[in-house]
Order: sequence, then C-alpha cells, then structure tokens
Amino acid sequence: MAEEEADLRLRLTASEEELKRLRAEAQAGQERRSELQVALAHGESDLRHLEETCQKELDTSLPQLVEGMETIADEEALAEIDGRYAEVRRKIEALGPVNPQALEEFQEAEQRQDFLNAQRQDLLDSIRDTEKAIQEIDVESRKRFAEAFQAINANFRVMFQVLFGGGIGEMRLTDEENLAESGIDIVASPPGKKLQSVLLLSGGEKSLTAMALLMGIFQYTPSPFCILDEVDAPLDEPNIQRLTRLLQEMAQQTQFIVITHAKRTMEAAQALYGVTMQEPGVSKLVSVKFRPAAETKQLAKLEPVREEDLEPAMA
Repeated sequence: MAEEEADLRLRLTASEEELKRLRAEAQAGQERRSELQVALAHGESDLRHLEETCQKELDTSLPQLVEGMETIADEEALAEIDGRYAEVRRKIEALGPVNPQALEEFQEAEQRQDFLNAQRQDLLDSIRDTEKAIQEIDVESRKRFAEAFQAINANFRVMFQVLFGGGIGEMRLTDEENLAESGIDIVASPPGKKLQSVLLLSGGEKSLTAMALLMGIFQYTPSPFCILDEVDAPLDEPNIQRLTRLLQEMAQQTQFIVITHAKRTMEAAQALYGVTMQEPGVSKLVSVKFRPAAETKQLAKLEPVREEDLEPAMA
C-alpha cells in the first residue's frame, strides 16, 4: 500500500505539472486571441477610414477603387498617377478659400501689430527706466547707510564712554562688502573687561549699552521727545547718576519722559507726575514741579495736578 501510495503521488504530481502546462497554454491562447481581436479592431477601423477617404476625396467606393487598381498592373503607371494626384492636391490646398474681406482683415491686423509694437516699446522703456531708478536708489541707500552707520558708530563710542566712565563700545558690520544685506554686531568692553559681545554683558551693562546706542542715534537724527520705561531698573546709583547727567544734557533738544522708581532719576527731573491713593480705594493724580533754589528757595510741594499743567508736559 505504501508503494502504491508513492506511485499515486508521483502520478498526481505529474498530473499537476501537466495541468499547469495546459493552463499556461490556455492563457497564452487567450492572450493571442486578445491580440488578434485588437488587430482585427484596428484593421476594421483602418478599413472604415479608407472607405470614408475614398468616398470623400475620390467620390468612389473602396471595392470600385480596388477593381480599378487591379486593372493597372504597371507599378510605374500607378506611381505616376499617385504623383499627379499629390501635385493637384497641393495646388488646390495652396489656393485656399476665397476671402473677399482679406484686405480689410490685413489692414486691421497691421494696425493691431503697430499698436502692440508701440505698447511693447513703452514697456521696454518703462522697464529700463525702473531698473535705472532701482540702481540709483540702491547706490544712494548704500551711501546713506554707510554715512549713517559711521556717524552713529562714532556717537555710540562717545556715549558708551560717557555712560560707563570709560571702556570701548562699537558696532561692526558682518559683511562690509555687501552693505544692503549686512548685519550689525555690537561689541562692548566696559572698564576692566575685555572686548566681547553685548549678549555676554550683565543686565545693567546691557541697559547702559542700549542707552548709549539710543543716544547715539538721537544725536544723528534728533527726535522732539523720547519715552523711557524703567531703563534705570537694573542700574546702581553711580550709573543712574551718569545716565541722568546725559539726559539733562540732551534735554536741550529732546523732551524725555521717564517712567521710573529710582529716587536718583526723580531728583534729576524737572517735574514729576504720579498716582497716589490718599483715601482707600480712591486714586488721585498729583504732580511735583522742581525749580532752582535761587528762584524759589523753597522745596517742591506735593499738589494736585491741573489740566494746564498736564497739557504742556504731554505735548
């Protein structure tokens, strides 16, 4: 029985292989059949096209044309006929349709062409003028930037030394060859420290450096007024005194409005405006005006602010 089973398994394997082969042949036959069907469809389409062409161009049917060609056995005669047909066909197509409005259409097209040429020339002139203006603006902007940078940098060096009592501070271009796209680095060296980036300074040193840069810009392009919001918060008293002296000097051309909690800064002000709560839950606006002792020989007195006092200060 084992031998019979092995024999049956061998026969089964052979049958399976034969079945695969037959299936492959069937698949190939189906593919061949599909190809023949596609070729038949193409042939029928070409035949219909030939019939339509014969009927349209030769005014005859395809069977009649085939019968006529069978009567012409000479290939040279057939080629000659085909050549004459092509030549006559080209001449007919070269004639084109008769258009009585051709002259008017030509004149309209010519006017349109002249108009478009004039518009094109105007556009080219505008583009040339715009490019020239851009170049001039670019040159002028680079020139003004260089002048402003040099002037502000010189002012910044002076203001830095005034606020720090010495040291070195300056601005540097990251790309001196390309001023239009160059960045600006600020380096500072307070007294007793080496030259380093402003980002490595302490909070008070950063504040003084920023004030030095701001004052350098103010010297180049003065502004009628300037508002400073607690710029003296990270500063100690000596630095505050240097800052207030600088503000008093520059107050000749700029009105400074300083928001502060430092007493030294308040002492340097000409007038103080604040909010007090003399009664619980009731805020009141008050002002203090400082005058030279030689004029009044009295201390400034705390008094309610009046509208006539506020308007000049706010202006």
